[in-house]
Amino acid sequence: MVSIDEVARHAGVSTATVSRALSGRGHVSDSTKARVEAAAKTLGYVVSASASSLASGRTRNIGVLVPFLDRWFFSTVLSGIASALMRRGYDITLYSLTANRDERLAMFETFLRRQRVDGVIAISLELGPEETERLRELDLPVIAIGGPNPRLTTLTVDDVAVARLATEHLLALGHRAIAHIGASPEFDIDFHIPTHRRQGFEQALADAGIDVKPSLYEPADFTIEGGFRAAKQLLGKPGGRPTAIFAASDEMAIGALLAARELGYRVPEDLSVVGIDGHELGEFFRLTTVDQFPLGQGERAADAILAALEAKDAAPPQHQPGELPYELIVRGSTARLPS
Repeated sequence: MVSIDEVARHAGVSTATVSRALSGRGHVSDSTKARVEAAAKTLGYVVSASASSLASGRTRNIGVLVPFLDRWFFSTVLSGIASALMRRGYDITLYSLTANRDERLAMFETFLRRQRVDGVIAISLELGPEETERLRELDLPVIAIGGPNPRLTTLTVDDVAVARLATEHLLALGHRAIAHIGASPEFDIDFHIPTHRRQGFEQALADAGIDVKPSLYEPADFTIEGGFRAAKQLLGKPGGRPTAIFAASDEMAIGALLAARELGYRVPEDLSVVGIDGHELGEFFRLTTVDQFPLGQGERAADAILAALEAKDAAPPQHQPGELPYELIVRGSTARLPS
């Protein structure tokens, strides 16, 4: 393997200068930094992670806690985190947390205490008081995405406001018989996001003077298949059918589009459909959605954890929430109700 001494000789600088130039710690002029980087590239030199860790006290590794790895939203947030950290020379270690209490306890009592990470990002996980305390005891920066935690720095989306925006869009188009595809209890965990979205939906109806009808609610599991089944239930019930559907996720909204097509309904002429998320398939299906920019959420969380690391020795951590952006994206799945 090429040594740092060889890089220093090739660049005509000291080994200390090479270390500063490649680590980003300490002042090095732009021209010297470029010369060192060129020498390292020419020689094929790669900074030793173990040596760098010993010298800096940092592992250049961030732990990411995630409840699901096979769901689009979580994998997209994770992709944003990984991309942003990679650009800054950091690795990630994934910890998939289940609802099993013993497994979660082992994660906080054992894995995170091995001092193999410089900070922790938790994606859409409602950490209990004991789990939060275990994280704080590590004396590491922690960023939580997806819900409030007064003892941690959090990045949150106002799910009530997001759902209101989606519902108000349908109301503005003249729809009054609006159905909602939400979540069954087993999927309403960690910050109760489906509940908050249902609350936003019902608040918007109440403000418009419309009674909430239980017959226009159908639970699902936040998948395309679940949304398909729920929409078939809503559209197949006897009596007045809905003229619009608000689904609590884009995947369920896409399922509703497919169900409407199978039942012979035209979208948006016969039925308007809106979702939440900003799914990558949304444009293909011409789905109107409230985009919550999941890729950007991951990038923002990565930026926040690195900023916290840089400020760790200079100031105490701030436990103030950060509001994440969202935006209504109108496409071809919603239209004004015919007179």
